[in-house]
Amino acid sequence: MKRLVLAWAATAVAATGAAVAVLTLLGTGLTGDSGHVLSPAEVRAALNTATQRATGTPAGEATPTAGTPQQTAQGKLIRTAGGTVIASCEGDLVTLRSWSPAQNYSVDQVEPGPARKAKVEFEPEEGAEVELKIECSAGRPVTSFGS
Repeated sequence: MKRLVLAWAATAVAATGAAVAVLTLLGTGLTGDSGHVLSPAEVRAALNTATQRATGTPAGEATPTAGTPQQTAQGKLIRTAGGTVIASCEGDLVTLRSWSPAQNYSVDQVEPGPARKAKVEFEPEEGAEVELKIECSAGRPVTSFGS
């Protein structure tokens, strides 16, 4: 029985060693990470590409300012310091399609509609909360801030 356990352990160690050697030769390591650290320029380029995909803004154009709606396939994209909201209108009823807090913020309260007014509150770790109220005007979401 001891020989069987010893043989099994030796086989397991050999198989693990072979797998680590192959992964090392392939350059991916055990975690699949190449170990390449991005430079600040590479980080900016990656963030710019991700922002362009998320907002649909072509390269070189300014991204929307806080509270400025921008059309997306699902509705209007509204960006604020507290987070991002996508809202759409059907007649005079507004619906919040999605909402996402910015870094260091959390969602405190949501009234997604459909209703005449929708609301989302983004609560920061420190400081004042950002409260968005959204209504429809001429079939388009209109944003106001505050109570």
